[in-house]
Amino acid sequence: MALITLRKNDQIMMSLVHYFVTKENYTPINVQGVKDEIWLENLEGPYRVIRISCNTIINEEQYKFEMFKMHHILRQIKKKTLSFKVNALNICLDISGKVALNKEYNIESIKVESIKDVKKNDELISIFPGLKDSLIEAKDNLDLIVNVTNDINEKTEKENKRFAKVFSPKKIIITNLIIVICCVVFALMYIFGNGSTDLNTLITFGANLDTLVRQGEVWRLITCAFLHIGIIHLFVNMYSLFIIGSQVETFMGKWKFLAVYLISALSGSLLSIVMHANVVSAGASGALFGLMGALLYFGYHYRLYLNDVLRRQIIPVILINLFIGFSISGIDNAAHIGGLIGGYLVAMALGIEGKSNKKDMINGWIVLLLYIIFLSIVIFVK
Repeated sequence: MALITLRKNDQIMMSLVHYFVTKENYTPINVQGVKDEIWLENLEGPYRVIRISCNTIINEEQYKFEMFKMHHILRQIKKKTLSFKVNALNICLDISGKVALNKEYNIESIKVESIKDVKKNDELISIFPGLKDSLIEAKDNLDLIVNVTNDINEKTEKENKRFAKVFSPKKIIITNLIIVICCVVFALMYIFGNGSTDLNTLITFGANLDTLVRQGEVWRLITCAFLHIGIIHLFVNMYSLFIIGSQVETFMGKWKFLAVYLISALSGSLLSIVMHANVVSAGASGALFGLMGALLYFGYHYRLYLNDVLRRQIIPVILINLFIGFSISGIDNAAHIGGLIGGYLVAMALGIEGKSNKKDMINGWIVLLLYIIFLSIVIFVK
């Protein structure tokens, strides 16, 4: 029977990787150009990045070069994840005792020669209490490999199922329903009124107007999101809703999507009244910006899966549309900004599948309610 022989450092590395992946929700990341080291990432963890290295370091020059490489890779991770700060834990498994491990900016290095060294490190145990009892210590190498492989595969399978649940194609219902409602209302304005560009018709069908809202017709804050002024306005917004709404409904589910749409419409309408007096406004663009705000929140939490989508697509689309709103007269950019803020906050309050915790959701509800209450006070209390 063939024997499997592992170096002592490899055994320690496997045990540490097993713990951080299965117990602390860290994910291995592919770092090009490295050898004998593993990089782990958890953007919600106490250390956002953990590097476990078997590289032999026998003097200060080698250690400084290792730190230089690590700083370079961390800069790449910060750029990819849109992070201002990424703190890292550098675990060195093969370093000379003559080398001083100085704590550098955002990087804490520790020396580990055995599993006992890990369990005796009080600072590390205080951050990861499970290290004391959850590290695998197999009697033979085959047993270690089998246990580590099986546990990591099981964790990976769960992650893949969660990923599939969030990103798998779904039947789009609410988005299509809103599009139909907007088109039907648009037609009704011509059947029972003087068309979509007539102010009296717009007001009759529920356009937003500060004086009427202050008189008690608060329903206009929502109904205006289903009205459009002219065929081009309708077409542009419905096409945008079809593209963006389908994504948000897929990622968040139909009822969360509906909540984002309606609350974003409300938020956009409120800020529009705060910023504009005696102006009739209508359109789904405030709610659409709310969907982009929700997509921004979602994309931030799933940015490791979406690669550069957040940085190269979502954020540029938002900024370009805001720029257009400021550059062209007749566009209610206050509604856009209000919808964007409302959509981001309601996504935070409702939570993202597999990513949000109760604390974030509670904070989201608190900030969202305070935001809406503040705008309401500005409008209704004089």
